[in-house]
Amino acid sequence: MEATLIKHIGHTAFRDIDTFVQGGGYRAVEKAFGMRPEEVTEAVKSSGLRGRGGAGFSAGMKWSFVPKESQLPKYLCCNADESEPGTFKDRQIVEYEPHLLVEGIIICCYAVGIHSAYIYIRGEFAYGAEVLENAIAQAYSRNYLGRDILGKGFDLDVTVHRGAGAYICGEETALLESLEGKRGQPRLKPPFPAVVGLFNGPTVINNVETLAAIPSIINNGADWYAAIGPERNRGTKLFSVSGHVVKPGVYEMPLGTNLLALINDCCGGIRPGRTLKAVIPGGASASVLRAEECNISLDFDSLAKAGSMLGSGGAIVMDDSTCMVKVAHTASRFFYEESCGKCTPCREGIGWVEKLFRRLESGGGRETDLALISDICDNVKGKTLCPFGEAFSAPLDTFVKKFREEFLEHVRQKRCPFGNPPPDPVH
Repeated sequence: MEATLIKHIGHTAFRDIDTFVQGGGYRAVEKAFGMRPEEVTEAVKSSGLRGRGGAGFSAGMKWSFVPKESQLPKYLCCNADESEPGTFKDRQIVEYEPHLLVEGIIICCYAVGIHSAYIYIRGEFAYGAEVLENAIAQAYSRNYLGRDILGKGFDLDVTVHRGAGAYICGEETALLESLEGKRGQPRLKPPFPAVVGLFNGPTVINNVETLAAIPSIINNGADWYAAIGPERNRGTKLFSVSGHVVKPGVYEMPLGTNLLALINDCCGGIRPGRTLKAVIPGGASASVLRAEECNISLDFDSLAKAGSMLGSGGAIVMDDSTCMVKVAHTASRFFYEESCGKCTPCREGIGWVEKLFRRLESGGGRETDLALISDICDNVKGKTLCPFGEAFSAPLDTFVKKFREEFLEHVRQKRCPFGNPPPDPVH
């Protein structure tokens, strides 16, 4: 089917507002302004759009949780802190379809009664931030932002806020803390951001891809969007495919696309002379799938049933030359460095796990290390303030359980059987 989110990827012309408008851009804003705000929310709810940041919660339902009347201002926070390893799809929207994102933001704010929106963008995305700022300036100049937008009596200001590059700020409450100028650490929930969010005001937090999907829903109708994909998994999804495939990249596919079809038909298959060994389907915080598990539908429910998750849609493909102990250690080192340190189980647990994986990959591991890793992960799951504890403990434990023989081979040979040098120590 025709792409709706990244159809102009690789082409810079649609960063210009005139080109965007000539191509039908901002038409959805005009259509939404002709509807009552609650009708817009209901359309998004009826479309079946689920959040594309990882949690997969109904976007329209999230909007409806915001109280209609509030003594404090309401806010929208667009989460552009794309920091999940293996994920690089939001930046394509930011860099090539910035006005599509701005259009989605305007519609969301109109529906919920928000007059101040922030785009929280990862600090490393300096180029993307400049593209966004230029697009926003153009939108102001054409009265799609600012006072009395299009003469409809609706006001909206949008601000780009650059983060400092902390993975934890992809978690919604840590993002709010950072946006308020505090240290990026998660808040205890409840209260949830929809009621007490940015500056204590009711706040909607949506991912870039989620908001960019809104204009097509308004233009084409909720029924059109709901006809794409299987039950409870509607619409298209951006998949960031990396690793040992012939054609890595970002692909927009209907939810429910088969994982093997994505790899073989879209990405050209595994590189020549190799066979598929494993796939991490939703970024580093999703549990790994063995090759025999990859004949699976890429949607929220099917992957959850298989013990993994769709997450951010970052598919990391690995062939038979891959050392899974090294992959597990690399992931554990990332999580170790990115823990905010607020919760003891997370702060201490990931450090211990990283040391055990490093010892195994270095050739000094023991068979008892495998049970110890699983025990530590079990003592982290469900015991941290935010999902970070689950994000590292579940997938790392899965590596050990699904590739146990490979871990034991490291112990028996006292080296990496794949010939990898010992990892550098953590400083």
